Amino acid sequence: MNIPLVDLKAQYQDIKGEIDKAIQKVIESTQFAGGEELTGFEKEFAEFCGVKYGVTTSSGSTALDLTLLAFGIGEGDEVITTPATFIATSEAITHTGASIVFADIEPDSYNIDPKEIEKKITSRTRALIPVHLFGQPCDMDPIIELARKHNLILIEDAAQSHGAEYKGKRVGQFGDASIFSFYPGKNLGAYGHAGIVVTDREDIADKVILLANHGRHTKYEHSIEGYNYQADAIQTAVLRVKLKHLLNWNEKRRRNAKIYNSLLEATSVITPKEKEYAKHVYHLYVIKSERRDELAEYLNSKGISTGIHYPIPLHLQPAYKYLGLKPGSFPVTEEFCSKALSLPMFPELKEDEIRLIVEEIKRFFSLQ
Repeated sequence: MNIPLVDLKAQYQDIKGEIDKAIQKVIESTQFAGGEELTGFEKEFAEFCGVKYGVTTSSGSTALDLTLLAFGIGEGDEVITTPATFIATSEAITHTGASIVFADIEPDSYNIDPKEIEKKITSRTRALIPVHLFGQPCDMDPIIELARKHNLILIEDAAQSHGAEYKGKRVGQFGDASIFSFYPGKNLGAYGHAGIVVTDREDIADKVILLANHGRHTKYEHSIEGYNYQADAIQTAVLRVKLKHLLNWNEKRRRNAKIYNSLLEATSVITPKEKEYAKHVYHLYVIKSERRDELAEYLNSKGISTGIHYPIPLHLQPAYKYLGLKPGSFPVTEEFCSKALSLPMFPELKEDEIRLIVEEIKRFFSLQ
């Protein structure tokens, strides 16, 4: 048995003809930077999210960097986010010179807790970055209310939640701006690095365009100093093909999650909880177990790949030692990070493979 955590080869085989044709078209056009494929994808993905503007970038990380810069966030400002996510979120804050402020998560959604956000707001707070973790949206209504009450910028980090819905509306349209990552393993993944900023604000979209392309609209006139953070045409051509399949792939992920949930019901592991306001798209299928590390080792020995997202919460990372945060600072996050285990999840995963995985999980606990 060999079941990967993610199977990108199976996905490619399903759409090989479309992908090969799209890449070949870019190569023959020689429009490797910019061009029709890039602008076409920007327009289509913005429409998919229900907003007016989309600006592609070289990665989800640079999308977040540029968004914060476009809003003028910098030294002396504080930005509130979650300690239960990948470090790219907090790195973007410190790249501007602003200070990270963490708020603990909810025990069932694993997303940032709006009540904890409110406790962290000070006179220096400029922005909130809720992260839609693993494919499940945050509870946005109270977060939006806090942003409005305190006149804060709201940026959705939707890097893991392409097509997820909050109260019937897709993520990406709730913030002043939102970012997505198209890292290969994401629900909508490129064949390399790429990202996007989506927004209804023309001024922010225009500023991101300038910042991503050396501060210019024309070739040799630079309005500001910027960066070279642009996506390339081959990546957007791939994404343009895949976008047509995304909703179908998401439904297959949801189907697989339901199978897992049903089969794992009688075990001691805690399965993901889909909140009543959410349409979860299961970028990752994450269970919790008191014996996480032993279970992972056992499954890996049986040819079943697993992952741990994320073993060390951000506030306890060596990179943030200077913040002076100790174990116990964010107990809900710490409990989650000590027990979370990602099981194989991808659209092409078969029901009989899920049954084999669950049988091995049951066997592990029966042997103890």
